[in-house]
Amino acid sequence: MAVVEETGATVAAAPRPRGGPLRSVRDSLVVAKRNLLRMMRIPEMVVFGLVQPIMFVVLFSYVFGGAIMVPGQASADATVYREFLMAGIFAQTVTFATAGAGAGIADDMHKGLIDRFRSLPMARGAVLTGRTLADLVQTALTLVVLAIVAVIVGWRVHDGVLKALCAFALLLLLGYAFSWIGALIGLSVRTPEAATSGGLIWLFPLTFISNAFVPSSKMPAVLGHIADWNPFSATVQASRQLFGNPEGVVSDAWPMQHPALASILWSLLIIVLFRTLAVRKYRSATA
Repeated sequence: MAVVEETGATVAAAPRPRGGPLRSVRDSLVVAKRNLLRMMRIPEMVVFGLVQPIMFVVLFSYVFGGAIMVPGQASADATVYREFLMAGIFAQTVTFATAGAGAGIADDMHKGLIDRFRSLPMARGAVLTGRTLADLVQTALTLVVLAIVAVIVGWRVHDGVLKALCAFALLLLLGYAFSWIGALIGLSVRTPEAATSGGLIWLFPLTFISNAFVPSSKMPAVLGHIADWNPFSATVQASRQLFGNPEGVVSDAWPMQHPALASILWSLLIIVLFRTLAVRKYRSATA
């Protein structure tokens, strides 16, 4: 390990990582494996993560299903609303994983684990990338369970398995993008509790001012316009199209006319922006 002089004191400097991009990928996978093993040893983390989305499916399906009419239908139909609803529930589930990602990173920072990682000759961004990849795997497992529950309550896919898999891929891409927002929040607060609160407080307006639960055409004009350009809405709309589920009235806004492309562009933009900010924050926090 290299030794440097700083203000008259001898300080041990972290060894520099070598190996380039391949080494960075390998380091990220090692960190991801560590986080997945931790999740397996604490199954309550996965179980509690499933409870909320399942509750949303049951409550919205049976409490509101017969009262909300999807535009284009002659009357309120619980079955039609369930199919309209499920893409929104899927998207909400993958984005709410943001809070868990932020809390996990904040917990690692609080316990000093990040400092131990820093003493190793590993890529600086690998710690965050590994964490977000592990969260992506957990989110995928959650979606599988949630899809089974959705089928039980009456949700169906009408345009084939391939398109359905493409819809789930868009959902996971959105979830991965939002996990980088969670990583930045986790690095910016002092405790896991603050990371959890900070990861949820902005998600509720984001998910409810969207087309997830009601069509944007039923909102006041200003809110409807915001909902149409909401990255969350683009993924929901694209998923509905790919699942073959009812879409309601689709606005003339570009993201609603090209939802799949808009979903991909929004997700990639969020990943590039917030990964850059999170890695920069990580380097400054551990410097």
